[in-house]
Amino acid sequence: MANETLPPPNDPTNSNQTNGNATTEQDLNRAKTSRQTRLSPIWIVPIVAIAIGLWLIYDNYASRGTLVTLTMESAEGIEAGNTLIRSRNVQIGRVQTVRLSDDLSHAVMTARIQPEAEDMLREDSRFWVVKPRIGREGISGLGTVLSGAYIQLEPGAAEAPRREFPVSETPPVAPAGQAGLRLSLTSQLGNSLRVGDPVSYQGYTVGRIEENRFEPQSRTMQHQVFIEEPYTALVTDSTRFWTSNGVDFRLDADGVRVSVESIEALLGGGVTFGVPEDLPMGRPVEANTRFTLYADEDAAREGTFNRYLEYVLLVDETVRGLSKGAPVEFRGVRLGTVAAVPWNFTAPQPDSRARFAIPVLIRIEPQRLGIENSEINLEEWAARFERLFGLGLRASLKSGSLLTGALFVDLNFQRDLADEYIAERFSDRDVFPTVPGGFAQIQAQVTDLLEKLNTLEVEPLLAGLDRNLQASESVLNEVRDVSASINQLLNDPETQAVGGNLNATLEELRNTLQGLSPSSPAYQELTTAIERLDRLMRDLQPLTRTLNENPRALLFDNLDAQDPMPRAPRD
Repeated sequence: MANETLPPPNDPTNSNQTNGNATTEQDLNRAKTSRQTRLSPIWIVPIVAIAIGLWLIYDNYASRGTLVTLTMESAEGIEAGNTLIRSRNVQIGRVQTVRLSDDLSHAVMTARIQPEAEDMLREDSRFWVVKPRIGREGISGLGTVLSGAYIQLEPGAAEAPRREFPVSETPPVAPAGQAGLRLSLTSQLGNSLRVGDPVSYQGYTVGRIEENRFEPQSRTMQHQVFIEEPYTALVTDSTRFWTSNGVDFRLDADGVRVSVESIEALLGGGVTFGVPEDLPMGRPVEANTRFTLYADEDAAREGTFNRYLEYVLLVDETVRGLSKGAPVEFRGVRLGTVAAVPWNFTAPQPDSRARFAIPVLIRIEPQRLGIENSEINLEEWAARFERLFGLGLRASLKSGSLLTGALFVDLNFQRDLADEYIAERFSDRDVFPTVPGGFAQIQAQVTDLLEKLNTLEVEPLLAGLDRNLQASESVLNEVRDVSASINQLLNDPETQAVGGNLNATLEELRNTLQGLSPSSPAYQELTTAIERLDRLMRDLQPLTRTLNENPRALLFDNLDAQDPMPRAPRD
């Protein structure tokens, strides 16, 4: 077909043949065009392979999830590629790498969070390590003994997303979004409190300690506590917080006091709060309000008395047993507190003092009488005490407990000293006049007694006492002789036989009486004799009556006759 010669196109003899050839050429061109536009089946395989590859790349990229950065102090128990990230015990991610930070101060981890859990990564989301723990709440995390530690994610409720999070070593105290109140406490006793310690109200746990940190500038401990709903209404601006040590054993001027908190506080301590009886309930507070954390309940109660008058006691006797915090009482009613013992010991004393005295600083606190702050005028109280000093008000040290020997300051009136008050100042403080205390008075009385004993003439008394002792010795010797004689008489056989004879006589008398029955002849004879004796006595009654009235009737027949006249004797 390649050697075939086509006729010239203008040849008229070949017109029919030309039309046929033209049709053939069109068919050939059409066939070539169809062969050029049709793809070969062999191209299907590479196209499908490319599509699958692109899909795998997209699926791998989409399934990788969100990359987050986690930081913690120590990566103990964390392994790259093995440690899982869970939320509500469902796996949502895995730790990929673990390395040290650039400054080598902490560990940095990168982890992938599954796409369906990406919405959990919010600004307030929290991560912590779950591993075996033994604490006051019991044993937790035992399931990780075989499976290994894992990281727990608690979703946040904030709207802003976040990709870098710190990881805590301990679980959070309160879940995110839980209703409650967070407060700040400032104290000097941070070593006794730990994260998770209970916050109780009248022995019932209503919250937990969330965070502890030390501020070097102020040298104070800062505690963040969380109070759960509905107990937030218990916290007001009059509330006081103090540490609970489980067992509080105290010996002071008030005697022996023992108080026991809950078992949880007994094992690990905690924080207790309440409103003192002397204060109103107050108004609710806002979040992050700052309170002072006191050492104990008494210190918290003392902290409410923030308006007071300060006086100095110049004590001329020993202050052993008087300590800071001891009460200042007026006839048993507490009015104040001892602030310092001693106070400003090296300050010069008033010139009127003949002896060296020990300064003691006390505080008079009118709020203890139930007076509101708005009604307290300290100047009026100072003038009132100035008048009372002139009326004989004095302070003295007295023993509050014989068991502990603790002292307290007692205020009372000494009428005999009313005109002896002289105002004094010591180190810019007014001096509260004092009198010797109970022990000093006893000591003075003992001294006076010894002086009186020294003036007594003891030798005559001792001589008389010696004579009395000698006479007493003689009497004792005589008593000893009499006792020996009585013992000799009692040991005599004849004396001992008296009892046997007396028993025999009584036995015979008993037998005799038993024989005198009403029907016996002896009884009838005895009855007859008694009747005769009775008649005889009745007969003798007129005679005895006559003799009683006129004794001479026994000698003379006629009582009315004259007395006979004696006659002279005959020759």
